[in-house]
Amino acid sequence: MSLSDRLIALIQYPLPHHLLSKLMYLATRIRWRPLKNAMIRFVIKHFNVDMSLAQRPSPHDYASFNDFFTRALRPEARPIAPAADAIACPVDGTISQVGPIQEGRIFQAKGHDYSLEALVGGLQHLRDCFADGQSATIYLSPRDYHRIHMPLDGVLRETVYLPGRLFSVNAATTRAIPGLFARNERLVTVFDTAQGPMAVILVGAIFVAGIETVWHGDYGDKTFRPFEHHRAPELPPLSLKKGEELGRFNMGSTVILLFPPGTVRWQETLRAEQTVVMGQRLGRIGTP
Repeated sequence: MSLSDRLIALIQYPLPHHLLSKLMYLATRIRWRPLKNAMIRFVIKHFNVDMSLAQRPSPHDYASFNDFFTRALRPEARPIAPAADAIACPVDGTISQVGPIQEGRIFQAKGHDYSLEALVGGLQHLRDCFADGQSATIYLSPRDYHRIHMPLDGVLRETVYLPGRLFSVNAATTRAIPGLFARNERLVTVFDTAQGPMAVILVGAIFVAGIETVWHGDYGDKTFRPFEHHRAPELPPLSLKKGEELGRFNMGSTVILLFPPGTVRWQETLRAEQTVVMGQRLGRIGTP
């Protein structure tokens, strides 16, 4: 870990994470055309966003910055891995880490790991389900497509909203802050699939003013309780096909996938810092 990583982390500790995110929530929904168009053009240029993939390629076609940030892509832009046993990447982003969950710990970065139990809010049935299983962590940068899609066909079983800090989740902060993903605000979603349970965890970060799902809407409205846990049949019946939209980030963040032991074979070519796109094959369901 470099000195610059330490400094980046130290600067973040005293920041009012939730206040800054609330202000960002308001700013990204401004509809005054000169301002919202300037914000959109700046991000497109600064982060080299490829607008040729968007259904609406012109920055003037968006009602607000957040409308642009959560833009839809052309249907043909992201083909979904067709094989029945293929695990489709849920997002555009960069692999942070991928591999086994060992002794109840998930690898974060060199010198850092964190507790699976803490990640799932201390719920022992989820800890036991995914203990000794497999995980993949994918980071979304500001230039990426920010909708989240299903890796497999699944039926929603359970959700857990967990409050927390909103540290940045970029590479530098991941290397510097212990237990980062188990400390930040997050939404744990668990699906039943034909191959067994699967968790898709949406991790909040600084300036991520709202995690949104297709069954609840925007968690940025803060209508939920500080700790909220729903299980079927409390949840609305929801069955989603592989590749269907599950939710979105109203700014960038991270998605963590969890699978039980003996169910996943990751692609041998998957590596940390590898760029991935939604729909591509991350691995296959089956005994390693």
